[in-house]
Amino acid sequence: MSHFEVRLKALLQDHEALIRKKNTPTAASNGIYQRWQNPILTADHTPVFWRYDLNAATNPFLMERLGVNATFNSGAIYRDGKYLLVVRVEGHDRKSFFAVAESTTGVDGFRFWDYPITMPETEHPDTNVYDMRLTEHEDGYIYGLFCTERKDLTRPDDTSAAEAQCGIARTRDFVEWERLPDLITYSGQQRNVVLHPDFIDGQYAFYTRPQDGFISVGTGGGIGWGLAEDVTRAEIKTEVIVDSKQYHTIKEVKNGQGPAPLKTPEGWLHLAHGVRNTAAGLRYVLYVFMTDLHEPWVVTYSPGGHFIAPQGDERVGDVSNVVFSNGWILNEHGEVFIYYASSDTRMHVATTSVEQLLDYVKNTPADGLRSAASVQVRNDLIRRNLEIRHQWQ
Repeated sequence: MSHFEVRLKALLQDHEALIRKKNTPTAASNGIYQRWQNPILTADHTPVFWRYDLNAATNPFLMERLGVNATFNSGAIYRDGKYLLVVRVEGHDRKSFFAVAESTTGVDGFRFWDYPITMPETEHPDTNVYDMRLTEHEDGYIYGLFCTERKDLTRPDDTSAAEAQCGIARTRDFVEWERLPDLITYSGQQRNVVLHPDFIDGQYAFYTRPQDGFISVGTGGGIGWGLAEDVTRAEIKTEVIVDSKQYHTIKEVKNGQGPAPLKTPEGWLHLAHGVRNTAAGLRYVLYVFMTDLHEPWVVTYSPGGHFIAPQGDERVGDVSNVVFSNGWILNEHGEVFIYYASSDTRMHVATTSVEQLLDYVKNTPADGLRSAASVQVRNDLIRRNLEIRHQWQ
């Protein structure tokens, strides 16, 4: 065989071995969820034929022509017994695009479809698109809401000045997508916008994140809520804050809705991210809360502290010390698959159940917002445990 053929065979074999690699739960669990050992998607999981020109005549050295930098921040949905992720794939050129990866287990074996999603553009072309949240809506469509980033034309000389808004598209098969006009709000820029699965008073309901600037939320922030009469010309005239950022907590700098909430008999379960500042930079963690079943904008339970934080190798990547989620799946067995990215680089999974999440959200104390309150609630736990010491010694 020629050098080209030997190299191509090795590339294809290594890629197939990576796809087929079995995942296993980590040895330890906190009883709330179970982390899994291996990342479920990395840049190396993308098909070889996405990255290399496989024609010996035009690429005799078998060079990588279109590199992939990262696979992260995936929307998620369960369809016909398969776990589908709409992945943010970032090329070496910094541009992101969406692509579908599919698995039958939900924890390993994710394989990308042959082609990425070809997302239509509006009359104002996107510079970049990313972080799609998927919602299977009561109206029969599957909606993808994502961040559309464009140059901030009010600052033409600043090459880093950007504007973020909410792009909206819908599909029935994840191949053909109908692009709708961007969401209109009256709060500057928008990120982390999520469509609620059900109609509310006959209208489309959105979780928003109003902010003043592209990165900084400024005087805005918090997870918002608003209604729009028509999703094909979605306009939110009034936003109320469902869950606000708060001083000296895991969400003191900003916070945002993750995926669409999960409906349970006791309320809507929400997964969100919170951001605080440290001497080493921003730290992103995940947290959970619940809202009322009939009034999804009313918080009923809010456990204190983080739910998932970056751990071990998860802390290292393009943007370190970050976990972020915009996709989770509830299957027919009551199992919940939490898909989260680490450090803007790769995708992981943690598994739990609705029963465990309900126990966690209802019975974990809220943040007391003061050290004295924190030590008091811990002392109460210690006292109760010592009173039954004979049962566990």
